[in-house]
Amino acid sequence: MATFLYRLGRFAFRRRHFVALIWVALLTLAGVGAANAPAAGNTSFSIPGTEAQKAFDLLEQRFPGASADGATARVVFKAPAGEKITDAGHKAAVEKTVGTLSDGSEVASVADPYTGKAVSKDGTIAYASVKYDVSGMELEDSSRDALKEAAQDARDAGLTVEVGGDALSAAPETGATEVIGIGIAAVVLVITFGSLLAAGLPLLTALIGVGIGVSTITALAATLDLGSTTSTLATMIGLAVGIDYALFIVSRYRAELAEGRDREEAVGRAVGTAGSAVVFAGLTVVIALVGLSVVNIPMLTKMGVAAAGTVAIAVLIALTMIPALLGYAGRKVRPMGEKSKLLGGGRTRGAGRAAKPNLGTRWASFVVRRPVAVLLLGVVGLGAAAVPAASLELGLPDDGSQPTSTTQRRAYDLLSEGFGPGFNGPLMVVVDAKGSTDPQAVFRDVGNEIKRLDDVVTVTPAAANKAGDTATITVIPGSKPSSATTEDLVHAIRDKGADIKADSDASVLVTGSTAMNIDVSQKLNDALVPYLALVVGLAFLLLIVVFRSVLVPLKAALGFLLSVMAALGAVVVVFQWGWLSGLLGVEETGPVMSMMPIFMVGVVFGLAMDYEVFLVTRMREAYVHGEKPSQAVVTGFKHGARVVTAAAVIMMAVFAGFIGSSESMVKMIGFGLAIAVFFDAFLVRMALVPAVLALLGRHAWWLPKWLDRVLPNVDVEGEGLRTASGAPSRDDDDKELVRA
Repeated sequence: MATFLYRLGRFAFRRRHFVALIWVALLTLAGVGAANAPAAGNTSFSIPGTEAQKAFDLLEQRFPGASADGATARVVFKAPAGEKITDAGHKAAVEKTVGTLSDGSEVASVADPYTGKAVSKDGTIAYASVKYDVSGMELEDSSRDALKEAAQDARDAGLTVEVGGDALSAAPETGATEVIGIGIAAVVLVITFGSLLAAGLPLLTALIGVGIGVSTITALAATLDLGSTTSTLATMIGLAVGIDYALFIVSRYRAELAEGRDREEAVGRAVGTAGSAVVFAGLTVVIALVGLSVVNIPMLTKMGVAAAGTVAIAVLIALTMIPALLGYAGRKVRPMGEKSKLLGGGRTRGAGRAAKPNLGTRWASFVVRRPVAVLLLGVVGLGAAAVPAASLELGLPDDGSQPTSTTQRRAYDLLSEGFGPGFNGPLMVVVDAKGSTDPQAVFRDVGNEIKRLDDVVTVTPAAANKAGDTATITVIPGSKPSSATTEDLVHAIRDKGADIKADSDASVLVTGSTAMNIDVSQKLNDALVPYLALVVGLAFLLLIVVFRSVLVPLKAALGFLLSVMAALGAVVVVFQWGWLSGLLGVEETGPVMSMMPIFMVGVVFGLAMDYEVFLVTRMREAYVHGEKPSQAVVTGFKHGARVVTAAAVIMMAVFAGFIGSSESMVKMIGFGLAIAVFFDAFLVRMALVPAVLALLGRHAWWLPKWLDRVLPNVDVEGEGLRTASGAPSRDDDDKELVRA
């Protein structure tokens, strides 16, 4: 591995024009593809294997043309204080709005609140249900504008009017904090390298990699049914790892220059050593992201695969474009320890003054002297941070989680006020009586059985299809959609359905957004343990190959579990309990998104292994080259702590930049990943790792002899480069690369 990457780095350095041209061509090709791609259409959200999805699919078959997946809107009207919505003037304004909405080209139907009994008992609030022929993602802007204009006309008539439903859904917006995050990354790079040019290389290559990845996602969005969140996630992770991987290689290049090597040789050795760490770190991230497919939620699978593709591009760019750009930079990228004149370089150290050990060396020396105290303090601290995770409540966001400044949230609150909290989460019961001798009797029996259940406010009469063999029944719970009581009601209806199935051979299925949310949460919970086993198991095997040790990968996995649990605790504290919510712009607290735990496990594990691989390979390198285990820990920190610290700060800044997003899912993911990187990089990798390795000593690098013979030698530490007699010729490099 190290020898091949060494040759690749030298090749890219010498053939810099060719390498740069390839990447520019790929960026151009992806950009043109994105610009000419058709607009993304329906982004489906299906959950194969769940009862809610089965009911949805049944509705598609038995109620053709009903647009079961069409966008919906609820236009909610409220009369002024002391007046009724049924007053003649207000009624005329509402009916005029209904008539205007009915004229829309994409509107399937509009239910008049007065004929549809959609007026509250006190007569102050009413709503009109609007059904569209297309989904919310396919809805034309003109239809959304018409909806907003109709609502405004009713407001002008003196009514309070708000609009809820997915018809107003729009692509998430990110705030200025995303740009601030990149700015912080730039400042950290300048401080780390002491050079504007060296700092600019990781930023430039990361932006090119993200540009190629996101443009490709945009170009394929319509074909592969990719949502807007997919490109946001790819941007988030691609920027973070792209900057970090380039940072690792540029830092090693400057270290090689400081040892007196010429620039081509320094590039080759940097790519051969740090590049090997980048390859395996990238592989762990890719494994974690692609592994999300085991959950069997198509949207999550597509997000993971798209982000993994962006990570793969970041690895390839770090291995090829960084050496090419270093060739262009020439002497402007200085050896480690030297700064550019613009940043105070060129000053000489006073005579007789010895170089002071850097902070990484001093910290590692302290940890090696006090490993037990550091280990106990770190474990207790992370354990305390993880305690709130025991109170984790999962759910999917609805209009009730929107900021109170939005019309969707105000419509949600008006409906709760006028019709009860359960009105915002109606349950749709689908009765399939195709195998029954008397379907109508079955429909009545199902409705009567549901009425007897607790927490049921309203049960509408069964609405049968043309064939008369399938019907839908709407059930309004007494509790809000995200409550445990509503979840219990869903399970109770399904239990009754099992009894009805046994008696009449009719199937009773519960669907709707509330039931779908419950099924998604359950599916994700069930998949968490298998996913952990798959991802951690594969990465564990990969790290055994990298470190040629059993205990080091085991320690890495246990440390990850501590950091991810602590991060989930922090997410609960902010997004569920509301602590510091105002500071972070979290306007509404509530259940944590169902996807958050499994998503954090996947992404954080991959990113955590970045620091593990880069930091510990330096220690492994020192140990293989003859240093004592404790001294190898100090040497690893001497060369790697500054870079890992900078990489962690950069990654935190990039992730935190997405906290300003208008999308609650993106906001939560940005915060969760930023705090997870903090815990993992600064508490686990920078404190617990050296403490554990100091306690284990030589045992840390133990590997059974039979396993040592079986495992391939990937030579991440670059031993083959050190023992090789003389540098290969340029012709040898080119021939070897052609054969590879």
